[in-house]
Amino acid sequence: MIRLLFFVVLVLALGFGFAWLADRPGDLSIVWQGRRIEMTLMTAVTVMVSLIAAVMIVWWLIRTIWQSPRMVSRYFRANKRDRGYQALSTGLLAAGAGDAATARKMNKRTKGLLSADQEPLIHLLDVQAALIEGRNDEARKRFEAMSEDPETRLLGLRGLYLEARRQGAHEAARQYAERAAEQAPQLPWAGAAALAYKTQEGKWDEALRLLEQQRQAGTLEAAEADRKKAVLLTARGRDRLDAEPLRARDDALAALKSAPGFAPAAVVACKALLRNDNLRKAARILESAWKINPHPEIAEAYVHARVGDTSADRLKRAQRLEKIKPLNAQAYDTVARAALEARQFDLAREKAEASARLQPCEGIYLLLADIEEAQTGDEGRVRHWLGQAVRAERDPAWTADGYVSETWEPVSPISGKLDAFEWKVPVEQLSGPQHEAEMSERSFDRAIASLPPVRRTEDDAENGKTVDHDDVAAKSKPSQKKADPAPRSALDDLPDERLAEPSAPSATLVTTAGVVADPVADALAPAANVRDVPRPAPAPIADADAVLDEEAAETSKEKTKTGSTDRGEASKERVKVDLAERVANQKREKQARETGSADADETSGDGDGKPEPAAAPIAAKPATSHDARTDATEKREQDSKSAPESKSKETGETEPEPARDPEEDARARETAFLTHRPDDPGVDADAEPEKPGRFRLF
Repeated sequence: MIRLLFFVVLVLALGFGFAWLADRPGDLSIVWQGRRIEMTLMTAVTVMVSLIAAVMIVWWLIRTIWQSPRMVSRYFRANKRDRGYQALSTGLLAAGAGDAATARKMNKRTKGLLSADQEPLIHLLDVQAALIEGRNDEARKRFEAMSEDPETRLLGLRGLYLEARRQGAHEAARQYAERAAEQAPQLPWAGAAALAYKTQEGKWDEALRLLEQQRQAGTLEAAEADRKKAVLLTARGRDRLDAEPLRARDDALAALKSAPGFAPAAVVACKALLRNDNLRKAARILESAWKINPHPEIAEAYVHARVGDTSADRLKRAQRLEKIKPLNAQAYDTVARAALEARQFDLAREKAEASARLQPCEGIYLLLADIEEAQTGDEGRVRHWLGQAVRAERDPAWTADGYVSETWEPVSPISGKLDAFEWKVPVEQLSGPQHEAEMSERSFDRAIASLPPVRRTEDDAENGKTVDHDDVAAKSKPSQKKADPAPRSALDDLPDERLAEPSAPSATLVTTAGVVADPVADALAPAANVRDVPRPAPAPIADADAVLDEEAAETSKEKTKTGSTDRGEASKERVKVDLAERVANQKREKQARETGSADADETSGDGDGKPEPAAAPIAAKPATSHDARTDATEKREQDSKSAPESKSKETGETEPEPARDPEEDARARETAFLTHRPDDPGVDADAEPEKPGRFRLF
């Protein structure tokens, strides 16, 4: 293009010159050796230009003829070189594709067309062909020869490094990488390999120097270099913590400048400052790191920074972290654990539930199980939280290359990579059925909805005490209102000996005009004149089935309003058990009174049929409701056994099996309720009690 422009400009210049001379005519006369030559100016210029052109043409012809042998040889040499490079290119492509035969063939052709001294790529093709064919020893020798040549030294070192790593010779690979890094710090593979080997050996000073060389060479970006520098400084400070706490403090502070919020560096700085009794600065550093990165290790170091603090003091420090970073799941978790240690169960439950709503995981459900065991001791609720922990995702941990470590480490034990550990959920948790790991935000709400009520203990049942099941759940459901009390039924007025049992036996005086305080004790105690003793009229026995259905319907409506279906079912079972016991107690009292009347009539009918003189008031035999119930039950069982036998003997017919005792049915249902729940597979009565302490799933 430039030549074309030059030619056009030259033609235009000549044309402009001739036109300029044509507009200005003139004559030119030359006198040479007595001769006078006259011509026009245009003719003279034309002759001069033609002469110059002829001279140039003649010179070109002479030069071409003179250089023709060299030009011919150059042509053939260029053609041979072109064919050699073509064969070299084909051989390298064949070696990359794994075609050993083509690579070997092209290698031989290339050596015939090109000189190995002039083209180093021939050595590379030769080595690649040897590696494809499995001639590793020959390839290693060729790499060693290439490492001696200044032009191919780096290529030979890289080849030797790769071969050493392939054969597992890590020491040889380290030496090759260090040689390459010293000669060319700008090589990424050499710098990374040398840095990895130095960090694996714990040579933090050399690693920092090599990292600075890579930064100056431009092989690492500024952010990546700062991060790696912070990791190296933290590792060096951690190693110096016991022997040189001051230098460890300086390293940790420098690491925090390079990577603010780096949790391991903040913890190392805190420990170094605490060694020098500088609690205030250590707390300030941890608070600054907590604002950037709320990490559990920072919270642990901050809460337990001062030795000798009480659990209340640690709770205050945990609440301080919550104020610094509000509405954070880790802050709530820290306060909940400190509150549990301080035995403030309501606060611990509140913060634990808040953390579970923000980030449900295995650890927070285990904490709720610990709180449940310490506050209520209800095994059903504890197992419920343990079941939720099994289904929840695992807690974050220090993970590198699939390896989970309890503490942070600067280098991965699997691959040896620097800064490989990350605080995240372990990778293996991502596998498995999706329904087993509830990742939605409403998983904790479903766990609260399925939480069973607090179980009433046997001591509370015997003492007639009841447990308000909404007291514990009210903390987790502050917006839920308590249900209205159930309407009283006809059976509420019946006596309940189980709930109103006397604490101590008391004697009842029987007089001719007094009212009997205890009908069961009066029926069993002897009297001077039983006919004069007034007997209370038996109360009518209500239809148990109708009352049970009515109470169950009312309980179901009440629990439907509150939205607690499972708790309504439990209340329905308790109402049925209580009503059945009341009906059984009323029947036993009626039979006991009838039995006492029959015995009194027989006693008064002995002798001559004359009434005995009235006796002085006699103190009734002390009897508890338990004794009266036991005697009445034994009497009723004897009567029920003797009556069918006598009747069957008279008629000769076989009577059907008598119905079961309602008291036994009520006791059986109560036992089934106390030992089984819809969401609990059951409690083994013979099993050993669980040991107290924090629950661990694995």
